Amino acid sequence: MGKNQIIVYTSGTFDMFHSNHLKMINYAKGLGDVLIVGVSTDELVSSYKAPPIVPFEERLAIVEGLKNPDIVIPQRSLDHKEIVKKLHIDIFVVGDDWTGKYDYLEEYGVKVFYFPYGAGTSSTALKKKIYDSYAEIKKRIDNHANPDIVPSNGQTK
Repeated sequence: MGKNQIIVYTSGTFDMFHSNHLKMINYAKGLGDVLIVGVSTDELVSSYKAPPIVPFEERLAIVEGLKNPDIVIPQRSLDHKEIVKKLHIDIFVVGDDWTGKYDYLEEYGVKVFYFPYGAGTSSTALKKKIYDSYAEIKKRIDNHANPDIVPSNGQTK
């Protein structure tokens, strides 16, 4: 990484990778010269919400397969002070579901951008949709007559 290059860092869980993840990574790439993407480890995610559906190694491989990240690294902490210092980050991009949480990085000379997900896709919404669909299918399956069961009065249905 040469002098005067703008280094951008973005991070996320990137569980059940979807178009808003891609949009945020592409947006981050457009802000600078070098894009470093941190992928949150399973242990980190599990410390503040339900564990990811897709295991860390697979989420890392998906992000590594994209064209825009120059470097992909594990993200092991929600405190980004050390990574900002070690990697000389100029710009940090994160989803707007974290609005305000990383304003402290501005004290270190980092510009912070909260990428607007808007009403689009989110991993949480995808998980809920899958769960609700499965629950509906299971309810239909569980509430049908079983021809192999003979009622206790000896009569068939």
